[in-house]
Amino acid sequence: SATGLAKAVALRHQAPIVCVPTTYSGSEMTPIWGLTGPDGKRTGRDPRAQPRAVLYDPALTVGLPAEVTGPSGMNALAHCAEALYAPGANPVSSLLAEEGARTLRRGLPAAVAEPADLSARTEALLGAFLAGAAMAAGVGVHHQLCHLLGGAYRLPHAELHAVLLPHVVGLVAPAAPEPVARLARALEADDAAAGLWELGRRLRAPAGLAELGLAEAELDRAAGLAADRVAQTPRPSGSSGVPGPAGAGGHPWPPGAAELRALLDDAWRGRRPSPA
Repeated sequence: SATGLAKAVALRHQAPIVCVPTTYSGSEMTPIWGLTGPDGKRTGRDPRAQPRAVLYDPALTVGLPAEVTGPSGMNALAHCAEALYAPGANPVSSLLAEEGARTLRRGLPAAVAEPADLSARTEALLGAFLAGAAMAAGVGVHHQLCHLLGGAYRLPHAELHAVLLPHVVGLVAPAAPEPVARLARALEADDAAAGLWELGRRLRAPAGLAELGLAEAELDRAAGLAADRVAQTPRPSGSSGVPGPAGAGGHPWPPGAAELRALLDDAWRGRRPSPA
């Protein structure tokens, strides 16, 4: 992306960035950078990578195709979801994340259906801004999986978020019931994971990893890699905001290779998540 490339240049050459975003990840509001190389994807935080100024103009986004609008918006929703249960979640970041998810849920379907609808495009950009601002709380297992699979298999970033997010939220829900319930309310859904999957269908986003080109034969290896990565990921914050030894019902954390293999199988086939 243009923003990601600019961050890489700023990081290396200490050049200030003025950002005019025309997609919906919200990355322009963060100091987070990512670089993909022969050894996979590396990410980090550095104040030099954060734009000095951000200019939002919805009129510049009306030419964004639906096949980019939908997955890009799901990327922003992933930032909202993870901010709610991230290790640094706090009352302010959680308000930003919940309102960001609510705003994206309103604006994105209309922006896909009617690309020239400036009201919908404005809501989508506002939701992206809120999502990026909420990321001060940090990220969790979903981003770890996306960075791992994207780097290892060269899968497209936004589309990967769109495919994995419903399944990862379903995995996290027992360990962080209150934050995931807040996400469900913002989506106006009885179940957050199923609500995200259904929203993805309305946004015409890919449903399965198979659509992104990942071979089914790679799922065992991917699950093993994921288990190693997730073992290093902080436990999701639950209703108290402070991680405990287990979530609701004694749900263990971190999930092992078997749980992650089942998640990847569902994501590969594009199945609708079962209610948590």
